[in-house]
Amino acid sequence: MISDFHVHTSFSGDSRTPPEEQIEAAIRLGMEEICITDHHDYGTRSMTSVDYTLDVPAYLDSVRGLSETYEGQIRVRTGIELGLMLREKEYLTALAGTLRADYIIGSSHFIDGYDVFDRNYYAGRSEHDAYLRYFESTLARIEAMDCFDSLGHLDYIIRYGPNKNINYRPADYMDVIDAILHVLIRKGKALECNTAGFKYGLGHPHPYEEILSRYREIGGELLTVGSDGHRPHEVGGYFAETREILIASGFRYYTVFHDRKPEFIPL
Repeated sequence: MISDFHVHTSFSGDSRTPPEEQIEAAIRLGMEEICITDHHDYGTRSMTSVDYTLDVPAYLDSVRGLSETYEGQIRVRTGIELGLMLREKEYLTALAGTLRADYIIGSSHFIDGYDVFDRNYYAGRSEHDAYLRYFESTLARIEAMDCFDSLGHLDYIIRYGPNKNINYRPADYMDVIDAILHVLIRKGKALECNTAGFKYGLGHPHPYEEILSRYREIGGELLTVGSDGHRPHEVGGYFAETREILIASGFRYYTVFHDRKPEFIPL
């Protein structure tokens, strides 16, 4: 079973699930390891009603404690999902340089002062422009910052757009998406295949299959896999289908991180 390297627990502002329940769900699925990656979107308290900030030292200590508790049953890795924002570059860079973590996801959740879940982000913009702005912001962030190991859910915004993915065609944004992929490869960063697109009824992973294929075509090898699960039944969600997608896209291995170093696992 593919190991799940994107899992949220009650440490995250948007989950009520105790970490033990997520870990035990992974054990039932036969996973060899799981990485807890709770949200830390520093500097966003004025943009949302949900507190996406962590007491980072206490959080990581707790996850390390769970690693000891479950030793011999499953390997529990310490991770974190950092919200990338250019205005927090100095803070995020310093934080990542001192974290005792196995794995850091870098994600774009907030654009122009709005959570992309917020309808106000789309007001006065066409859907195309709203999506393009998201991709352009992501590109600027990963060009400027190195505080992450894998780029989370590249086309995440289509979960929340006015029509979700009804009108979404990666080809309409491929110039920017291609640039994102090239930056990841040049910097030695991974691309995440996030299976929550299926959970949200999109019928595709994040990112879409053609983006995964393009990443592999241009030499991308570092590929992490995560469910973005916030509840136990979501852990490992749609991994069987995703494994077939990844193989069809040209991948033979996926990537896990230990002490922020990549390791390749056969699909």
